[in-house]
Amino acid sequence: MSKNASPPNPLKDEKPKDKLVFKVDEVCRLTGVDAATLAAWEEDFPFLSAGLTGSGEKFFRRQDVAVIGRIRELAASNTLTKAGIKRRVEEEFGLAPAHAVPPEKLRKALSNVRDELQEIVSSLGGGRKKRA
Repeated sequence: MSKNASPPNPLKDEKPKDKLVFKVDEVCRLTGVDAATLAAWEEDFPFLSAGLTGSGEKFFRRQDVAVIGRIRELAASNTLTKAGIKRRVEEEFGLAPAHAVPPEKLRKALSNVRDELQEIVSSLGGGRKKRA
């Protein structure tokens, strides 16, 4: 019998086409990760975020369960740091955050929008001319 290169898919035994969200206890059972670790990973990995029901019960989407399984695999290999795991998962699942806009570029864009809006107001006849 040959060894599997990767652990089995945690969603293989579930009815993946029928089930869209999973409660924390289901996620723990499927992935082999305890609830305390899940909570810590939510803090460490911003792309991993449980939803809340109206009664305040946490739930995870199917993709979140796959991400949790992958984080577990990478953490178990002991070859990557948390930052390395984060980058790898972001790449594999297409979760890379948008690049932040530099503040000076944002200020300039907002200033341009303000100027254009002032021109529009003036062209509509509602603009007040400032008197010195």
